[in-house]
Amino acid sequence: MSTTPLPPPAAGPGASLLRGALLAASFTPDGLLDLLGAPAYAALARGETVPARRATREADTPAAVLTRLFLLRLPVPLARVRHALPSGATRDATLDAALGDGWLVRDGDEVRATADVRPYAGDDGQDWWIVSDALGHRGEARDIVLGVGGASTTLAGLTIRRPARRVLDLGTGCGVQALHATRHADRVTATDVNPRALRMAAATLALSGAPAADLREGSLFEPVKDARDGGDGGENAYDLIVSNPPFVISPARAGHGGGGLTYRDGGLAGDELCRTVVGESAAHLADGGWCQILANWQQVDGEDWRERVAAWVPPGCDAWIVRREEQDVTQYTELWLRDAGAHRGEQAAYEEAYAAWLDEFAARRTHAVGFGWITLRKSGAGRPSVVVEDWPHPVEQPLGETIRAHFARQDFLRSHDDAALLRTRYVLADGVVQEQLGAPGAEDPEHVVLRQRHGMLRARAMDTVGAGLAGSCDGTLTAGTILDAIARLLDVDPVAVRSGAPEWLRPLVEQGFLIPRE
Repeated sequence: MSTTPLPPPAAGPGASLLRGALLAASFTPDGLLDLLGAPAYAALARGETVPARRATREADTPAAVLTRLFLLRLPVPLARVRHALPSGATRDATLDAALGDGWLVRDGDEVRATADVRPYAGDDGQDWWIVSDALGHRGEARDIVLGVGGASTTLAGLTIRRPARRVLDLGTGCGVQALHATRHADRVTATDVNPRALRMAAATLALSGAPAADLREGSLFEPVKDARDGGDGGENAYDLIVSNPPFVISPARAGHGGGGLTYRDGGLAGDELCRTVVGESAAHLADGGWCQILANWQQVDGEDWRERVAAWVPPGCDAWIVRREEQDVTQYTELWLRDAGAHRGEQAAYEEAYAAWLDEFAARRTHAVGFGWITLRKSGAGRPSVVVEDWPHPVEQPLGETIRAHFARQDFLRSHDDAALLRTRYVLADGVVQEQLGAPGAEDPEHVVLRQRHGMLRARAMDTVGAGLAGSCDGTLTAGTILDAIARLLDVDPVAVRSGAPEWLRPLVEQGFLIPRE
């Protein structure tokens, strides 16, 4: 395989012919899984090609030929590629278009693919394809464009999928977030500082049969300055901004173990890039609009990371900030040096780069780096809700509706004092179950736990009163009425039960165990 990435394919009219050929060959997520088997399929997603090579070495089906061509990036005889295309009048036209638009390049009697073309399942099971540079190029060229990874799919699952006039994909890369957005937006704008990425994104959309996006080159919000403050009476503002930005906190000096890679290094000091995206997003959002990003942040000696990241939130915006992972600076350094392939070079150079990263963190008094999700909503509230939490536990994706519902509950809680909270009827959220924990044979449980089976998968320990309320919430009686009945049943003072209830009832609502019927 060449170490220099070839020019990306053009999003020309031939994309539709190639898409038809890929579908006919079952070069799709399901078809690839059937061809390779689950272990080789999963290994391919990690960039490991040996299992897929072994699974396809004896196969000559169209799907196997296309796998060797587009995923394993092997040279394939032109005659074999031609045979893998659907027979009939379009076969030659498809091959000519693939060569003419730059999907393939010819080398004698063989052809090579110019890009990694990877089957990808859409939100509703659509057959899509993501166009990017091969994983083997990582760290070998500054402007390579990565395909779909764990961060990409995480953000796609977090995104609120509601009808929108305009959506902005900030730092689009291979275009996967823009591709998802075309399903629910009238217009999608995608930006990137890397012109190679914009060409890849255009190819991704064209090959997947999605509407073309408004592609703009530039850094951060500069390409969409027409949307600032609503622009044309609000017509240019965005209902949704999504971003998987180059959030890696790397040394300011390029060259230290792959520093300066466009897909991961934003060129700003520390976590300034993520702070800038969050802080400037509100000026480009329509009223009620959302901004959802993945971020890294420095965890600085003597500072509470929660307060530090919460300070990024612009005025008039509600926010939900979730830390999913924390790495000390040595773990973080090793992760990204390996990502750039620095560990495969000279040991002395690797150690020098490692030291440079640690020097940078020491200068910034940073002992660890946090990774997580940040969602903003431009609410205009005078008392914004800013929730910051550490949640390293499993969740159930997709979470878009869970996130939207979180903000709806914040609106409810903001407008209801303790008395109003007790006057409200609630229903137990779908999938919440009760667990009783205690010693075997004991007459009464030591703990009663409410557990969610959807969304954030939270668990919350309850006392008898709280568990009794939760089990009785079917939307017919107010919380106060139920609490009065529980107090009579337990022969305790109902006034005391009512007065203490908001302290635990409010978190049950905030975390989605109980849903206000209104």
